[in-house]
Amino acid sequence: MPTTTIRIDDSLKERVAVAAERAGTTAHAFIIDAMAQTVAQTVAQTVAQTEPEEGLHQVADRRWAKVLATGKTVPWDETRKYILARARKEALAKPAPRRIGS
Repeated sequence: MPTTTIRIDDSLKERVAVAAERAGTTAHAFIIDAMAQTVAQTVAQTVAQTEPEEGLHQVADRRWAKVLATGKTVPWDETRKYILARARKEALAKPAPRRIGS
């Protein structure tokens, strides 16, 4: 198995040795375990960040497929007017989709 070297300062090396002894393991095993925990936490955080994005991509894909299938969409100026009215808590009818280029 290949070897990888990590360099840590002497004070941390001493702390690792003491912590490893307290844990009943070697400094090497202690460092490997710490690295594995860090990697697992990082992977879990990355997954947690990408899961909501995937949901948004699925919604966008479904909506785009509907636009392509029907040829209908709402022009940006009407969409913007509707969104701004909603933000101001004003009642405004949803703009109706219509064929692109109409």
